[in-house]
Amino acid sequence: MIRVRVTAIPVAAILLASACRKVEPSSALRGADGSAAVVYTSVDETFARQVLDEFTKRTEVRVEAIFDSEAGKTTGLVNRIRIEKDRPRADVFWSGELFNTLLLARDGLLEPWGAGDGPGSAGDIPERYRDPQGRWFAVGLRARVLAFDPKRMSAEQLPQKLADLARPEFAAHFAIANPLFGTTHGHVAAMLASWGESQTRDFLTALHAHHATIVDGNSAAVREVIHGQAHFCLTDTDDVWEAQKDGASLELRYIDLGDGGTLLIPTSMGVIRGCPHRDAARKLVEFLASAETERLLFHSASRNIPVRPALRRELGAELPPETHVPYDKIAEQMEAAARLTREILLR
Repeated sequence: MIRVRVTAIPVAAILLASACRKVEPSSALRGADGSAAVVYTSVDETFARQVLDEFTKRTEVRVEAIFDSEAGKTTGLVNRIRIEKDRPRADVFWSGELFNTLLLARDGLLEPWGAGDGPGSAGDIPERYRDPQGRWFAVGLRARVLAFDPKRMSAEQLPQKLADLARPEFAAHFAIANPLFGTTHGHVAAMLASWGESQTRDFLTALHAHHATIVDGNSAAVREVIHGQAHFCLTDTDDVWEAQKDGASLELRYIDLGDGGTLLIPTSMGVIRGCPHRDAARKLVEFLASAETERLLFHSASRNIPVRPALRRELGAELPPETHVPYDKIAEQMEAAARLTREILLR
């Protein structure tokens, strides 16, 4: 039986390091006209730089990109924006997920777009993936999946529903990223929004009781499977694609949240209220919300699925069945998800 193994950096240390980390400009991104935009981003650096390079090439707007760590994905940057709210140092928040972006908008830390409630580039984004006030836009979906080694087990041996992971025969051989951070945090919040607290509490209690393995991040969870330390793990699709590209024997299965669909998580972006370079910020958000960025993310190793139906048809991309739980309901459960994680899973 796999022992509980929490390898994540302590929460306080991650947040302190993220808040105090020196702002380092992206040396690859330099414009010609002196304009600039500072972006805080938790999108994986390899994929983000491809998009930001293209933006600078097209607009000559210089970009300084500040990335977060794998262990503290998104959380550290959100903490930083809150600390700097009276004197913002960044212009744009570009997140690898949507839930913290919704919370920043709710708390008045993202700027409404104004007339038209969004740039022209965002006009064909479906309502589920854009804010009516234009405070945020979302593109480029990844899915929460089970990753497994087909040499060790078959897809038929995997649970079909997320709740089944609490069963002893599954939980004892299962790896998951620390649910205080990143998309795993959002996944636990989605459980709360869909199942309620009682079932979610029972689920986390079972993972703890049956010695599920907890690691720093999604890529670490994937490595547990690759190295045979876990039979399967919860992760994001891009981590599976990256592992396959590197030659790993790894496959994925979409996991049903309970209503017939899996949780799909888009990247999201918005202009930070009171930012120092507003014009450059709006140009950058307009590009990040565009169909061109969706194309770039789809053709990258991340293989994000476009939110635009017409673009999916053009690219031949298929959207797996999606849970119907509203994103704002998931965001509302983020604090409760962190509380239950600390109380039950990380005790």
